[in-house]
Amino acid sequence: MSTNDEGNGKFKKMSMSPKEYKDFAKNREPSRSVLVNCIRAFLVGGGICLIGQTVQTLFMTTLNLSAKQAGDPTVAVMILIAVILTSLGVYDKIAQWAGAGSAVPVTGFANSMCSAAIEHRSEGLVLGVGGNMFKLAGSVIVFGTVAAFVVGIIHLILGTGGQ
Repeated sequence: MSTNDEGNGKFKKMSMSPKEYKDFAKNREPSRSVLVNCIRAFLVGGGICLIGQTVQTLFMTTLNLSAKQAGDPTVAVMILIAVILTSLGVYDKIAQWAGAGSAVPVTGFANSMCSAAIEHRSEGLVLGVGGNMFKLAGSVIVFGTVAAFVVGIIHLILGTGGQ
C-alpha cells in the first residue's frame, strides 16, 4: 500500500517486511538488565514465600497446629491474598516490576485464574467466567498432573517410598 507524500507525487512505502519490522522494534526496545531483573524476582519471590511462612507459623503457634496441619489453611490464605491483590490491580503492578518472582506457584496460579475470571465476567458466569477461567491455568493443571503421574510411576518403580 502506498500513499502520496505531501501531494508532491512521490510515493512512500507504508508497510515493512518482517525483517525490517524486527530491526525497527529491536532498535526501539528498552535495554533490560538481567542482573536487576534477577534481583527483583528474587526479592519479590522471596517476599511472597516469607509471607507464606509467616502465615504458616501464625497458624502453628496460635492454633497449636503441626506444620503439616497448618499447610492447607496457609495455602488458602495465600490464594485469598493473591486474589484480593489481583482484584484491586495491585498484583499486576507487582508482577510488572518483579517479573518471574511473582509467579511463585500458589499466588501466581491464583492470579492467572482470577485475572481470566475478571477479564471475562461481562460475558456471564457460565460462558464468560467458567468457560475462560482455565484458558491460561488449564495448561498448568494438565502438565502438573502429567508430571505428578510420571514422578509417581518413577517412585513406584524405584521403590523409594517410605510406608
